[in-house]
Amino acid sequence: MQNFDSEFHTLKYIIAKANRILLFAHNRPDPDTVGANLALSEYIKNCGKHVDIACFDAFPDNLKHLFEGTFFHPEQLDLTSYDAIIASDSVDRGFDKVIGTLSEKQVVVLIDHHPDIHITGDVNMVDAEYSSSSELLYLFFSTTEIKITKVMATMLLTGILFDTGGLQHSNVSPRVMEIASDLVKKGAPLEKITQMIFTKKNIGALKLWGRAFEKAHFNRKNGMLVTAITKKDVEDCQASPEDIYQVSSILSSVPDTKFALVLSERDDNTVRASLRSSDQEGVDVSAIAHQFGGGGHKLASGFEIQGKLLETEEGWTIQ
Repeated sequence: MQNFDSEFHTLKYIIAKANRILLFAHNRPDPDTVGANLALSEYIKNCGKHVDIACFDAFPDNLKHLFEGTFFHPEQLDLTSYDAIIASDSVDRGFDKVIGTLSEKQVVVLIDHHPDIHITGDVNMVDAEYSSSSELLYLFFSTTEIKITKVMATMLLTGILFDTGGLQHSNVSPRVMEIASDLVKKGAPLEKITQMIFTKKNIGALKLWGRAFEKAHFNRKNGMLVTAITKKDVEDCQASPEDIYQVSSILSSVPDTKFALVLSERDDNTVRASLRSSDQEGVDVSAIAHQFGGGGHKLASGFEIQGKLLETEEGWTIQ
């Protein structure tokens, strides 16, 4: 695991010298990219700087009960007007689409914990050994002696809890537990966050989960439990794409399952595949994702394929 103390101090200097700063969240924003970017945005605003957050998708509705935020589509912004651009948790999931449009005068900072990242910036804090980008932001604040307010603590704990499965995944280290404890001490509402991202679901989400579980197929040869969610399923259940997130994690916990695969239609011609496994099963799902041009962590990966879902007697195909 890399030590980024020097880079953290450099980032603090960059923020102090810049007047306009752009943050970048990843496509289909989850609680980690939201929490990391909002916490950093709070600090930058407290420094008296102008800051915007760019994302190719809107701020997720399911997190609006925890905190407010505004995400601008990159086309709404003049990307060259910013002194510094900081991509948190989005280096290969959105920021890669715009980095080529930036000028050499702009400072680019990368903060990420996803594996297989080959893009580089002027300052790089990228290491898959960390649990989340929110953990990296916490370390940035603590290392550079920046006060973490109650609001910032809530944002960071939300990101850490989501990417560690409520502190249950194999990426939880003693340090992560200490960080979570400190954030709770700073006022982050642990119970409220847990309910919002894991347990408190609307009727639409529960109906969608029920439909996904009902359609699940188990392959005894390889231990794969697979299901599919179409756009019609989401519409019929009056759910949202965010409600799909937890299906793969729940399926991977079913007895005898070595790994779970959830196929979901995300637009008129894109199918998203989410793969999950557990540490005790020893299945590296990132190896599967790589075969289809995707990537991710050993126990949580994904990829996208152009096409639509078609159910057959044997299962599902993408056409």
